[in-house]
Amino acid sequence: MRTRLLAVTFEARDPARAAEFWGALLGRETVADGAGVLLPGGDAQAGLRFVPGRAGRLGANLVHPHLTSAGPGDRERTVEKALGLGGSHLDVGQRPEEGHVVLADPAGYEFCVIEPGNAFLAGCGFLGELSCDGTRATGLFWSRALGWPLVWDRDEETAIQSPDGGTKISWGGPPVRPREEPARQRFELVAAAGELISLGATRLGPGTDGADLLADPDGNEFLVRRG
Repeated sequence: MRTRLLAVTFEARDPARAAEFWGALLGRETVADGAGVLLPGGDAQAGLRFVPGRAGRLGANLVHPHLTSAGPGDRERTVEKALGLGGSHLDVGQRPEEGHVVLADPAGYEFCVIEPGNAFLAGCGFLGELSCDGTRATGLFWSRALGWPLVWDRDEETAIQSPDGGTKISWGGPPVRPREEPARQRFELVAAAGELISLGATRLGPGTDGADLLADPDGNEFLVRRG
């Protein structure tokens, strides 16, 4: 079975509201199903899914979407649109001279709007990158699991991209935040769980809707659906 990244899943108190925000911002349709609300992606753009959050305090946001800007004024237009849809500015210690703008969506998830001319994200599309907290070992695992080649491997930082191009997924290397609580984001795949375990994943047990719940080498949960 070919392993395919179906979506990155985000837990939210109001999944429909979060999906509505991202659907309008990315210009995508929203599809409600038994697992939540899906914003389908494709071979070159990652899908997003929003599901009800689990009870209790949940861990840090480990996946940060990066939106690109095609030219002068695009960053400002994206920020203005996001704020009009219900987003907000977020202070994470960024410096004024940095070219990106940090925002939060209605569910509280951090994302960045990147300045024009960013060479690393050139040609990646509007949802240019999913920036993740994680080690090089996890980046290598996901490269093998998805069959996506490494497009960056330097100083413990890694990034992969589909052979069709589009959204990159990157891991920032150490230090990695302790996994004291379950994260609110996880990858959702169509795959054979046994193949992923042979590559270094760990089986955690049954997930939702008949899916298998596994963990990557850093202990991050992900869901595997069989078809």
